[in-house]
Amino acid sequence: MPYLGEILALLSGLAWAGASIFFRLSGQTVPPLGLNLFKNALALILLTLTMLLAGEAFFPAGLVAADYALVLASGAIGIAVSDTLYFASINALGASLSAVVATLYSPFIICFSLIFLGERLSLKQTAGVLLILAAVLIISYRKADRSLSKKTLSAGITAGVLAQLATAAGIVILKPRLGHYPLLWVTNIRVGSGLLFLTAPILAHPGRKLLLGPLVRKANWKFLVPATVLGTYLSMISWMGGMKYAQASVAAALNQLSTVFIFILAIIFLREKATPAKVAAVAIAAAGALLASAP
Repeated sequence: MPYLGEILALLSGLAWAGASIFFRLSGQTVPPLGLNLFKNALALILLTLTMLLAGEAFFPAGLVAADYALVLASGAIGIAVSDTLYFASINALGASLSAVVATLYSPFIICFSLIFLGERLSLKQTAGVLLILAAVLIISYRKADRSLSKKTLSAGITAGVLAQLATAAGIVILKPRLGHYPLLWVTNIRVGSGLLFLTAPILAHPGRKLLLGPLVRKANWKFLVPATVLGTYLSMISWMGGMKYAQASVAAALNQLSTVFIFILAIIFLREKATPAKVAAVAIAAAGALLASAP
């Protein structure tokens, strides 16, 4: 199918934008660790059922132990660590500001690609990275949002930056072998890995009752379930498909359009204030994402 990778990458951005609104609403009653555990558990069930219906093998021929170890490591870094930090960031900053910080995803992928995959940075990509950094500096400025304390703003940005660093690392270590893996299988294993590496810390956590308690309250499911279906099931499959079937730079650019979608949806559904600083930061970040991901 022509442009399959590009279509999937765009769908991933759209699905993630919608999911971010529901994740933001869920974060008001569910802690980040508990939220990450729930969405991985439900997504794993949905992905497993999808594999069964599609008749896809759970143990594909030709894959060795090193392949399984690589995908498990990718899931641990890119889902267990990254998503927990992202939820902490979105709780602190709100959906629109955390979406701006999330545009660091492209520069981090480019930097890791330079170091580990032998790729080169063009002048357009360099300009894009600088624009994205400028956007993050804008929202870091105290006057950008008077409703947030300096401590909350700093903690939210730090968590968001680390989340994107982990996301980029998780996919870059997988990229050289991604073309050899079935799409549903690699997505399922990554999500399963994220669930696996979250379970032990949560069970050992002294406040595990506070982490797990909100997950069994059905009132919280009205946001948790759609957030998971959009953000971890549909978006994850589409994201992996975009990375598999399109050039990584093109897929990343289309993924990052979610920044614009999130900003619009946050204003409409979350009543977040569209300050001039936010509008400028989103515009600069979106332009930077496109340039940073340009081939």
